Amino acid sequence: MNKSFVYGLIACIVLVSAPHAEYLPLWVSVLCAVLLAWRSYLNYAASALPPRWLLLGITVASVAGVLLSFHTLLGRDAGVTLLILLSSLKLLELRSARDATVLLYLSSFIIITNFLNSQSIPTAVLMMVSMLVIVTTWIQMYTGTLAFKPRLYMGGKLLLQAIPLTLLLFVLFPRVQGPLWGMPQEGHSSSGLSDSMAPGTLSKLSLSQAVAFRVNFDGPTPPREQMYWRGPVLWDFDGVTWKAREGSKRDNTTKLRGKTPQLDNLERPLDYTVTLEPSNMPWLFALELPTRLSIPYLMTDDFQVQSKDPVNTRLRYTAHSQLGFKVNVEESGYLLQRALALPGNLNPRARKLAAEWRASLPDEDAIIRTAVTRFNRENFIYTLEPPLLGTNAVDDFLFETRKGFCEHYASSFVFLMRAAGIPARVVTGYQGGEPNAYGDYTIVRQADAHAWAEVWVKNRGWLRIDSTAAIAPERIQSGLSAAMPDSAALPFLARRQASWLLNIRFNLDLLNHQWNQWVLGYDTERQFAFLTRLGMEDVSWQKMAINMMISVALMVGLIALILLRKLYTRHTDSTQVLYLKFCRKLARSGIVRAAHEGPMDFAARAARAMPEQAGAIHDITERYLKLRYTGEPDKENLIALRRAVAGFRV
Repeated sequence: MNKSFVYGLIACIVLVSAPHAEYLPLWVSVLCAVLLAWRSYLNYAASALPPRWLLLGITVASVAGVLLSFHTLLGRDAGVTLLILLSSLKLLELRSARDATVLLYLSSFIIITNFLNSQSIPTAVLMMVSMLVIVTTWIQMYTGTLAFKPRLYMGGKLLLQAIPLTLLLFVLFPRVQGPLWGMPQEGHSSSGLSDSMAPGTLSKLSLSQAVAFRVNFDGPTPPREQMYWRGPVLWDFDGVTWKAREGSKRDNTTKLRGKTPQLDNLERPLDYTVTLEPSNMPWLFALELPTRLSIPYLMTDDFQVQSKDPVNTRLRYTAHSQLGFKVNVEESGYLLQRALALPGNLNPRARKLAAEWRASLPDEDAIIRTAVTRFNRENFIYTLEPPLLGTNAVDDFLFETRKGFCEHYASSFVFLMRAAGIPARVVTGYQGGEPNAYGDYTIVRQADAHAWAEVWVKNRGWLRIDSTAAIAPERIQSGLSAAMPDSAALPFLARRQASWLLNIRFNLDLLNHQWNQWVLGYDTERQFAFLTRLGMEDVSWQKMAINMMISVALMVGLIALILLRKLYTRHTDSTQVLYLKFCRKLARSGIVRAAHEGPMDFAARAARAMPEQAGAIHDITERYLKLRYTGEPDKENLIALRRAVAGFRV
């Protein structure tokens, strides 16, 4: 088998398998690399392929390894791993055209599996390049010694010809419920916020520039200091970690009103659309406080909005929130007691301070103001790299280190409030967002993760208190980079940047956002809306299927006509075109060439009929015969023939 063809097959397997290396067990990646290198060496050295018994032993061992790694041979991850392993092994028994065809088919199928892990634009581009290499290699199997550039050109043309039909199928093919590639994630870790918080949890998350979600507001974007995206609410504290409680959930598909939870004095309504990235967690983020979402959701009695299932695919929903509200003025006694619980005898200094406030200050408002003022005036520092804390973590932070991130300030504030007899809880989520003026939307990243406190005050319900705003108001008003005295601790993209670099970032993010919205997010709802705008009335799956079949037939017919026309033109070369033009000029004088008549016989008959043009007729005929039948056409002779035919008059 041709060496270059084998290298082409190896390149196909490498291109379609390499993106999986991040998700495969390490031993699989190493084994595949060894097998591919082995096959490359055998091809280079023109050595014999390994015996079948050896390949059988490697195959059995590989299957056993997959079974040990995944505890199954079924499922997405185990199946893809087996497919890649067996494709690499297949190269080592490549003996016939049938084996090569199987490898090309396998390569084409592995392309699809790459989209199960990533549907980004770079992945799509890489898979297009992979498909071009596969088609080019496939062409070589049938054309033999055809040079690489003509094969590449031919493969590119085939892919370009497939684009119109691909777009047609994309638009009209009936969508199943859910987004494109909406397949559950198996075994991949969750990203973003969790239902617990300890010192360092959010500061580590703030080093990530991954997008949490994007937001399109129906009207003007609210000020950054009003953008609190509510997430998990944490009640239980063991001295180190805050954890969420199992709240009572209500199934809400329209709007939230009623006794639990209580929303009163609603004002400043806001409508917006959230495109949430997958996290494998159930949290649905909305501005405080949400009153309606466009998808089925659950809401706890502490206003956590959750999906019924973990969010393992990109999710898009519209939401309605009230930025001004009064919430749960008549809270249950059980929850208020829970919001006062403190662990054991930890943090005695903080307890003593809170008791002094309780004894000396007139009311809850005064206690809250005093606690916030303490953070503002006593040299507390907002930092991503706080020192380690001991067993009495709150005492160490309040009286010793005085350096911390938002989780330190929220945790210690809630502890002080509970110790002073004021019900309080920690709320985690995201604060603010980065506006992208090019796309008129807001980007909320993992770096915007934040923690704040809520306290319950009689006759006023739950109130948001962000103690971080007292020590680092820039964090709330302008973002994390503005609050950090030394931005070197931040990841590069989180630092203050030149305008030209921001423009590049925002344009790339806009491109990615549009890709997410119109390609990956092209679900049933968007398909129906798009087809309705195109004039298709009463859209249904049946009508889409009929229209798709008709459109595909018309498209295939049109492509076939174009290709047949090109085929006809290719066989009718420039020399022939000029001679036929010469024959048409003679036909206008009544001298019509018969179907059986050769060029020389026709020239002799035409010269007898038109003796004054005999010289020109014989000259044109001789030039035509020389160009047509004596080898490769000469450019100068072709130009001379064109001039002679153009100057011929009857």
